[in-house]
Amino acid sequence: MRSSVIDSRRIVVKVGSALVTNNGAGLDDTFILDIAKQISVIHKSARQVILVSSGAIAAGLKRLGWTHRPHAIHALQAAAAVGQMRLAQSYETVFSQHGLKTAQILLTHDDLADRRRYLNAKSTLTTLLELDVIPIINENDTVVTDEIRFGDNDTLGALVANLVEAELLIILTDQKGLYSADPRQHPEASLISEGDAEDKRFESMAGGAGSSISKGGMITKIRAAQRAAKSGAHTLIVSGRESNSLVRAANGESIGTLLKANTSPLAARKQWLADHLRLTGTVTLDDGAVSALKTGKSLLPIGVHEIRGDFERGTAISCIDIRGNEVARGLANYSSTEAARIAGHPSQEIEQILGYLEESELIHRDNLVLM
Repeated sequence: MRSSVIDSRRIVVKVGSALVTNNGAGLDDTFILDIAKQISVIHKSARQVILVSSGAIAAGLKRLGWTHRPHAIHALQAAAAVGQMRLAQSYETVFSQHGLKTAQILLTHDDLADRRRYLNAKSTLTTLLELDVIPIINENDTVVTDEIRFGDNDTLGALVANLVEAELLIILTDQKGLYSADPRQHPEASLISEGDAEDKRFESMAGGAGSSISKGGMITKIRAAQRAAKSGAHTLIVSGRESNSLVRAANGESIGTLLKANTSPLAARKQWLADHLRLTGTVTLDDGAVSALKTGKSLLPIGVHEIRGDFERGTAISCIDIRGNEVARGLANYSSTEAARIAGHPSQEIEQILGYLEESELIHRDNLVLM
């Protein structure tokens, strides 16, 4: 059994177009029904699941009667718009049969690159998970351009794993996992059960795209695993065509390929916050706030004595004590202008002062690292 998989409490599941659309024949309602059933089983074991689903463009092609994927960006965007309606409706219907609510989230890579939008997406997803809702995420193909031409939802799955600090990314595909060579060209190739996600040899083992419907292929799954590993998440590449494969994989059965991260999600995030962010401002804290941070608490506005610099929501700022010593770094939930207005005030007064409430904390403990 794979103990690192069994211990995962927050899981991102990515399903590919070949599975969702039965290789482009239109949405496979039987598969969608089955994946909802399996996710409901995992959800009942007190684990949180986020679903990243391909299939909007492929579903749109079918509904529009197009037999080939067009090259024109505007045609692909139109197909995505048509297919997204059908895809969302299908998921809502099947999950409701298991007593689960769903939420549709459409993201682009830019949403996760911009720190303010990153925090907004993170807050929304975290709230949905706390409400026992299953977030269903797809790339917003109706507005993106380069992502349609070059992108893939394997990468999006890895970015979401980082966003929600998941311990595990499960990629369901039409292959049994990663082989030592492309099994379509080398029948003697052997399945790799486990390995290090950062092992560069795996890239040379991966073949190309699996079909005209899928834009990814095994190489994008390897690169997604490498990206997920940087945020501390393990990646499982598993066949979605095997019976009950998602539940079996999540429960630690040795199926598919497990590509392991070398660090925990928390440690990876702390290292990223500590070393790789350009600081854009500074807040001075009273001794009470410093003590609270050292015990694992979030930074509340009431403990802030002074604001320096010009920063926006989602950017990295430094926290110093009244003697000028840096005690922490983190991502601000409010801009410098907003922070200056609420500094020294209790959280329950934020909405009265600003006219709205983004968060109760100036910096949430999940986005803060002690120095």
